[in-house]
Amino acid sequence: MRCGRTDCIEKPLSRVFQKLGRVVGSYPVCFLVIPLIVSASLGGGFYFLKDREDNDVERQFTPKNGPSKISRRFVKDHFPQEGSSFSGQRLHSEGFYSSVIIVSNSRSSILTKEAFDDIINLNNRVNNISVQVNQKEFKYGNLCSKSDRNCVPNDILEIINYDASRIEQINISYPLHVLNSKPIFLGSTLGGVEDTVNGVVKSAKAVKLMYFLENQETAGVWLKEFQRLLSGERGTINIKVSYFTSQSRQEEIEKHTTDGIPLFSITYGLAIGFSVLSNLRLDNVRNKLWVAAVGVLSAGLAVLSSFGLMLYIGMPFVITVANSPFLILGIGVDDMFIMVSNWQQTQVQDPVATRMGRTYKEAAMSITITTLTDVLGFCVGLASDFPSVQMFCLYTSTAVLFCYVYNITFFGAFLALNGRREASNRHWLTCMEVSAREDNESCSGYSMFCVGGDYDKDTGAEKEQPMNHFFKKYYGPLMTKPWTKAVVVLIYMGYLAVSVYGCLNIQQGIDLRDLAADDSYVITYYDNDREYFSNYGPNVMVIVTEQFSYWDKSKRSDLSSCMDEFRSLRFIERDLYTSWLDSYEAYGRQTKLNLDDEHVFLANLSSFLNAFPDFKQDVNVTDGLVRASRFFVQTRDIANASMEIEMFNSLKDAVKRCTMVPLMAYHLAFIYYDQYEVIVSGTLQNIGVTTAIMMVVSLLLIPNPLCSLWVTFSIASVIVGVAGFMALWDVKLDSISMIILVVCIGFTVDFSAHICYSFVSSTKQSVDERVVDALFTLGYPIIQGAVSTILGVVVLAGSKNHIFRTFFKIMLLVMVFGLVHGLTFIPVFLGLVSCSHDNKSAQTQKAVTM
Repeated sequence: MRCGRTDCIEKPLSRVFQKLGRVVGSYPVCFLVIPLIVSASLGGGFYFLKDREDNDVERQFTPKNGPSKISRRFVKDHFPQEGSSFSGQRLHSEGFYSSVIIVSNSRSSILTKEAFDDIINLNNRVNNISVQVNQKEFKYGNLCSKSDRNCVPNDILEIINYDASRIEQINISYPLHVLNSKPIFLGSTLGGVEDTVNGVVKSAKAVKLMYFLENQETAGVWLKEFQRLLSGERGTINIKVSYFTSQSRQEEIEKHTTDGIPLFSITYGLAIGFSVLSNLRLDNVRNKLWVAAVGVLSAGLAVLSSFGLMLYIGMPFVITVANSPFLILGIGVDDMFIMVSNWQQTQVQDPVATRMGRTYKEAAMSITITTLTDVLGFCVGLASDFPSVQMFCLYTSTAVLFCYVYNITFFGAFLALNGRREASNRHWLTCMEVSAREDNESCSGYSMFCVGGDYDKDTGAEKEQPMNHFFKKYYGPLMTKPWTKAVVVLIYMGYLAVSVYGCLNIQQGIDLRDLAADDSYVITYYDNDREYFSNYGPNVMVIVTEQFSYWDKSKRSDLSSCMDEFRSLRFIERDLYTSWLDSYEAYGRQTKLNLDDEHVFLANLSSFLNAFPDFKQDVNVTDGLVRASRFFVQTRDIANASMEIEMFNSLKDAVKRCTMVPLMAYHLAFIYYDQYEVIVSGTLQNIGVTTAIMMVVSLLLIPNPLCSLWVTFSIASVIVGVAGFMALWDVKLDSISMIILVVCIGFTVDFSAHICYSFVSSTKQSVDERVVDALFTLGYPIIQGAVSTILGVVVLAGSKNHIFRTFFKIMLLVMVFGLVHGLTFIPVFLGLVSCSHDNKSAQTQKAVTM
């Protein structure tokens, strides 16, 4: 069977690159200087870096048009918060607050006089925090959120009347305690409750204190002073203290932006070292040490130019973008190795311009395919629901384009200048002309340091490197043996089975804890909160969003049925339910009102709300009509992200099932839960669209349709592997890993496209010979590119930030699986399922272009 060649685009494009290579080889100085000038000019954009930083957690890491943001706008418009009647459960957004979790320092209960002496002392110190703003002094009492003109108290301290000795005398009911005839919910105040007798607490491990502030600029200053005070709090013999503020999450993620700078410096040094080592030659003329260094410099200039340009035009700089330089360094160095490999296979005695033309004909075409697929992949990411993903894709796609342009101009120009040095047989370090090495020359000290310029007299090209020889004589032939192919197929089936198993068990959603560094005080707070206060979760609003006939007995029955369905959900505590309507009905029975009458219902509603002022914020009465109202249900046993997803989905399903009443469920934490709706679907959509684009590009630029399909197959296979194994490595599917899975596609194309293009371009006769030739030509450069990329991210493994470590884990999987596919699976599959080669046509084409 003979395959047709789809080279209607590839063939003329190769000729264009061949001409470009000759131009670069003829005028290298121009192509060297112009990128330097452009980089210097665009690099000035970093002056605006501080102004462009945008790490708002909600804006960047939650879906732009998440349904909970729409719900929040509705709550804000219909249930405005009253400054004089603050209620924590009725907040539509976080506002300003600080929190302290106090944990018993021993295995015994925290409900002791000694522990509460320390707790009350800590509370007094917090209340006495003062700040100076505009020459005015403000204490907590001046800034606190108020209810009945007093600061909102901490209920547990109110119960004991701020007297530590009473904690061992009073019977505290849990989770509801009645104080002054008013029920108080203690589920979010007492943690680690272990023993209760008839609802009375006997033992607890932790206490949480909350300090809510009014929304004003001074509150931010007070919170900073609160952090300063608590940062020096070492606890006592009785208690351990952890703390958090409404600003903590934001402050922690903003630290990440600069944390990556020292890591990138180390990475850059590793990349230069590896590139130099890979291009080091014992021949004093053929040594390409400076070529390697300039190749790394070219990638650095691409980052400088692209980021500078984005900052100039006002694009936000998000923490996720800080991962991009590590990626671009790997891409740039990979392209450098491809170009150097093709240069070494040209005829040494040819003019530099001719050698550059032949190098560009093969190498530039190969890196064009990978660049195009990378950029298109990132462009698909621009349609993501997450702004952090959008910004990463925008910055990185621009950097990839600059990296490509600088590789075929700046790096190519230096390669040409180095070629001129080699053509005149000059030393790599001194640039002094040296004697040519003869085959029978002894290895004296003189010949070791002062002789060079040797090449393969049979082929006219530079001598084979040991690794190229290994691929040609050993590894390539091994991959063509029947028993090897059988073993590789079995290994692949095992790989696929494990990968699918991992995919079926992948966890999703970003844990807000992971946005802080490992050594952050926030981690301790989150851990304590999860350990001691997971019995009860968010207190969820169930909102009637339209006018409703509450006085109609039948309608009320429908509403009651809907609310009963909510209260019957697995994650809802049935008895912890707040309903203004039930209280109004009880009020009506006491006062003998006929609330089934519309006029009576509406006429007496204001009297009821005045008698029970807490409910005033739950009923929107406008022009004598109830425009909206809300009820509250208490969630429970929300210990991890999986439970959050189940709870969130069960509430949404309950809303959909209640068709008789227009309902909405909302809690301010749902802003972050919205990610669960789009993470999986968005990831699959991005991967699907990007893979389809890759297939089209491969079909257009790789002159063999079957090989193009193998490239597409490789993409899908690596993505399944990465997704499966990252689940086994405890990496969740979130907005961060979504980004890197998109990156995964680009790198997979790099590995498979290089091999497939080399396989198709080979002039060897049989399929096995072409497999060996492809591995001989690009096996070593692919290994170099993979290792350089791994070195580019390996320093992130030691980062104290989850975002950077996640990037390392997934990129390591991408590199390892991509490398195995490119050097093992794809060559074997090409040998098993491939077409015979029109050798005469290929040779004629190659002869014409020489």
